[in-house]
Amino acid sequence: MIEIPFELVLVNIRSRFNVGAMFRTADAVGITKIHLCGYTPAPPHPKIDKVALGSEKTVPFARHRQALPLLRELKKNGYILAAVEQSRTSIPYFKFKRPKLKPLALVMGNEVTGLPKQVLQLADVKVEIPMRGQKESLNVGVAFGIMAYRLAYP
Repeated sequence: MIEIPFELVLVNIRSRFNVGAMFRTADAVGITKIHLCGYTPAPPHPKIDKVALGSEKTVPFARHRQALPLLRELKKNGYILAAVEQSRTSIPYFKFKRPKLKPLALVMGNEVTGLPKQVLQLADVKVEIPMRGQKESLNVGVAFGIMAYRLAYP
C-alpha cells in the first residue's frame, strides 16, 4: 500500500512542552514528518522528551530556518497546505476533508501570534476550530490533536 504523505509544519512554536505533545500526537496518527521552522525548538531536550515519551525518536523531523521556502517547496511537490488559523476566509475544521490522493501538510503557528500573513497567503485552505467560550483559541497542541485526528480518521 502506498502511503500518502501527511506532514506537520510548526512555525515559531515557543513551548518545548507543546512541541513534545505534538510529536506524541503525530506518532499516534501517523504523521510522516514534522518540520520545525523558525525558532521552534527541536529534540533532544528534556522538556520535549518528557512529553513526547519516545515519539521524538520515531517520528522523522527536519529543522528549517524559515517556513516560507519549505512551504513553497511542498506546494511545488503537490502538497495541499492547510493552515490552522482563524481568519475571515477560514472554514470550520469539520467541513475540511483530507484530499484522498494528494499529500497534505498541516501548518500550525505560534501560541500567541498565530501564523504570519505570508504563510497564510501560501495556504490552500485556512481551517479553524470554532470557539464558544470567552477565549479566542485553544492551546496549539490541543488544536493540533483535534485537527490530526479529524484528518487521520475521517
